[in-house]
This record gives sequence, structure tokens and C-alpha cells, in this order.
Amino acid sequence: MLVEVKVASAARSGSGMATLLLNQDINSTVSETKIHSFSQAFSWIIDWTWKKLPNPLIVGIAAIVLSSWFVRTPYKWVVYLLKWPLRIRGKRNISVGPPMDILEYANIEWKGDTKQAEKLRMAYEDIYLLHHIKHMRRIRGDNYCALRAVLFQIFSQGIPLPSWMKEQDITKLPEKIFMHGCNWVQQYNFGPERYTGNNVFGKLRKCLELLQVQWMNFHGIKDQEKRTAMCIKLFSKQENEYKMFEAMKFLMLYTVFELHEGLKDGEDVPGFCSIFFARDSSPDPLSFMMNHLNQVGDTGGLEQIEMFLIGCTFQLKIRTFRLYKHGTEEYVTCYPQDCQREWHEILILTEDDRHYNIPITCE
Repeated sequence: MLVEVKVASAARSGSGMATLLLNQDINSTVSETKIHSFSQAFSWIIDWTWKKLPNPLIVGIAAIVLSSWFVRTPYKWVVYLLKWPLRIRGKRNISVGPPMDILEYANIEWKGDTKQAEKLRMAYEDIYLLHHIKHMRRIRGDNYCALRAVLFQIFSQGIPLPSWMKEQDITKLPEKIFMHGCNWVQQYNFGPERYTGNNVFGKLRKCLELLQVQWMNFHGIKDQEKRTAMCIKLFSKQENEYKMFEAMKFLMLYTVFELHEGLKDGEDVPGFCSIFFARDSSPDPLSFMMNHLNQVGDTGGLEQIEMFLIGCTFQLKIRTFRLYKHGTEEYVTCYPQDCQREWHEILILTEDDRHYNIPITCE
């Protein structure tokens, strides 16, 4: 009716104006109709859904709970993401595992009927029954594995510093080698870190100082349980752990330097040197550092011949159960074989001469 009145009025004032008003009113009427139809449809859907629900009250409560969850969830995610860096920083570095039953470990790791699995299970049973070793600690199997297994036992047993390390300031050994004409020591690598130049001396000095201080501290602790607990704590700090391993690597390099000099002067050297320096990859200290030592902690670990070098460097008798050699004369091997009587003994075991774990004689 309103449209008709307006159209008639517009017709009296002019046909052009009438046409414009007619279009506007038609659009307005269509919009109002759409609004009413949408509202009615929405109301009808809600009313139909409500009638079909078996218990509307329960659904209403669930809707309230879900709405509060949807409101709180974004907040929880924001808090979680903000705390994530702290979680990473506070995460412990577990590089030495707790004591575990040695037979249980063997049955878990080497279940199956293959010849290798049967052989290794028999080797673990032999350790358990004949050598009376009931437990072991698992060592993280990275490229510092052998160094970690040795150093953990040095500290946990309170073994003293080797005599040659007591007689001199080991923090000055890098400069000593350099002054001897070995400027190649500046190419020493700290695991995956390529660190060359004059700054290598300062970095090595800090690593050697840390190793020396920690070694003396653990030797001064007389209580076995306290030593072990502090040792676990120390080896949970990855940065300090790696620094000590790099110090061990350098001391091994210094030992190779001394042995090579003694060999040139016709002095008596340990028996393993005849094999060590006969390798094409390590005829001298520089070759040993570039081809072997710089890869330790990065792309490779220590080879078997270098286990002799560890024993010689730190004056240790490293008795090793080589499980894959079970039933042969090489099953139990000492590194080095010509060790001196006063050297302290530690035990390690390996399944492949690459990764090492720690057998526990008493804990």
C-alpha cells in the first residue's frame, strides 16, 4: 500500500522521479523480507533442535562447559608456548643411566633367535654368573661414548690424577707443543665446532682447567655414595661434560706427541705404538689429530687401538668385555696390555668396539 501511494505521488511530480523511488522501495521491501525469513528460519531450527533433544538441560550444561573450555584453551596454549624455552633449558642431559639388571637388559635388547642375539645373551650370562657382575649403566651412544665411560668411572671411583699430570701445569701444555714447532695445534677441533687460530689456546686452557679441578674434587670425596651422586649430577650438564672430553682428547694428543718424540730418540715406548704409528692415517701427531682425533665427538668415535692410548694417557688398566668376541681369547681385553702394577683398573663392556657401557661390580 505504501509503495502504491509513493508511486502515485511520484507520478504526479514526474515519471523519472517515480521510477527511482519505485526501485528504492522494492529493494527495501526485499531486504526486510530476507531479514524476517532468516530470523524465522534460525528460530525454527533452534526450536526444532530443542524439541528433538532427549534432555535439553544436560545439553545446556554441556554447552556452558564447552564454551568455557574454548575460552580457556587459547590462554593455556599461550602459557605453554611461553614456558617452552624454560622447559628446554631445564631439561636434564641424561648421558649416564641408572643401574639396571644386566640379564634384563640382555633379554630386552637381544631378544630373538638369530646367532648374534644368542651369542650376546650368552656373553651377558657369562658376565653375570662367572664374573659376578649383576648390574650395569647404559652410556649415551654418541661419539664421546668411550671417553664418557672412562671418565665417569675415574670420578665415581675417586681415582687420583696420573703422576705425570701432577708434576706439571697441564693448562700450559698447548703452548708447550706450539713452542716446540707444532703450530698445527691451532687446527684442533672441539667436536663439531671448527675452532682454529690463536683462540684455540684459551679454549683448551679452560677445558683442561675444568678437568683438573673436577678430577681433584672427586678424588677428595671419600664417601662412595656421595661421589656417585655428584658424578651423576656433573654428567647431566652437557656443556661441562663436553669440555672435559675435549680436555681428555688433547691430553691424548699430547701423549702421542711425547711417544713420537721418544720413538725418534730411540726410547722404549709401549707395545701398541708399533701398530699405532704404522697406520697410514697416524704416522705422526699431526696426522693423528687431523685424521682421527678431530672427528671424535663429531662424526666418529675412538677406534680400538685408541683405547690403548686412553689407558696409557691416564695410567689406567681398562679391562674390557668385548661381548661379540665371546668364546675367544679376545673376549676379555686389557687396554693397554703392558700397563704398570700401580695403575688403577676400571671395567667397561662393548658389543661392537664402538659403544661402551659400564658394568657395576658393587653399587
